[in-house]
Amino acid sequence: MTFLTRTRLLLFFLFIFSIRPALSLAQNPSVVMLTSGTKTSLRGLCVVNDNIIWVSGSHGMVGKSLNSGKNWNWMTVKGFEQKEFRDIEAFDANTAIIIAIDSPAYILKTVDGGSTWKVVYENKTPGMFLDAMDFSDVMNGIVVGDPTGNKAFLAYTSDNGNTWKEIQHEKRPAMDTGEAFFAASGTNIKFFRNGDYYAASGGSKSRLISRSTSVNLPFLQVNGSCGANSIDIYDNGDPRKAGKKMIVVGGDYMSPSSTAKNCFFSSNGGKTWRIPGTPPHGYRSCVEYLSPKDIITCGSNGVDYSSDGGRNWKWISKEGFHVCKIARNGSAFFLAGENGKIAKVSWD
Repeated sequence: MTFLTRTRLLLFFLFIFSIRPALSLAQNPSVVMLTSGTKTSLRGLCVVNDNIIWVSGSHGMVGKSLNSGKNWNWMTVKGFEQKEFRDIEAFDANTAIIIAIDSPAYILKTVDGGSTWKVVYENKTPGMFLDAMDFSDVMNGIVVGDPTGNKAFLAYTSDNGNTWKEIQHEKRPAMDTGEAFFAASGTNIKFFRNGDYYAASGGSKSRLISRSTSVNLPFLQVNGSCGANSIDIYDNGDPRKAGKKMIVVGGDYMSPSSTAKNCFFSSNGGKTWRIPGTPPHGYRSCVEYLSPKDIITCGSNGVDYSSDGGRNWKWISKEGFHVCKIARNGSAFFLAGENGKIAKVSWD
């Protein structure tokens, strides 16, 4: 591959990662089940485009569809049958990266559609636990883990996940006792091209943490099961407004029907936060913008939809899911959860 070809490919992926599709949505979304029954709990989901979807979960399982979820190819990663893959990032039908969460923690990559997987990172530190991963473009990504030595674990890649470098301990954000990250849906960290990030913590304290600052999030903090689980940031392409619209969801995963302080949104880049007039209808583990106003969130007791930027939420399904994602290049929207359950949102 020539230098010019590689440059054009990188620019193409930069374009894909930098935009969200301009959607014209009706106000009546519904959840359509596609498949269930596979013995895996799915928390990793990556929708490359309207046709290519990857999922990852427990029992070393990874799934892939090339036809918008109509058919699925399930694979067990050899040697990792007892591992949980809580997050997955994919770039096409052949290339994907997964994280195996706990000690020893691993990051694996495939370039042949999942037929083989290569360990690209391994950490045997006692208590090691990887929570989530995000890429700002096809080359640059970050992974966040629970604190080691009272500091959040962070590592990054600049070569499409082929190698990973740990951020030096002294440069990692300090964490309070009992504060960590929830490996609920792989969506509690966002990575930016300038090398900065936002990570949403929970447990004894819930914060929005960046490379240089941290802001307390007003989630209910009554026990270690409370706090932020997922963050999304809407970038509408206007550099004067990019990253201003933000939303975080969570709650108490031990009280799945509780609506107390389970969602907050910001229109000024996280400086101040507002609580919805009508909140999502329980604990929520994942949230995703479809447009500046249209947002979907999911959790163990159902799926909610907001058409006014997070101010009010409508319960559109009582079917539980762990994770939801819109196509990176397209408009299809998928959800995944327990028992290999995968669904798609349909718009009337």
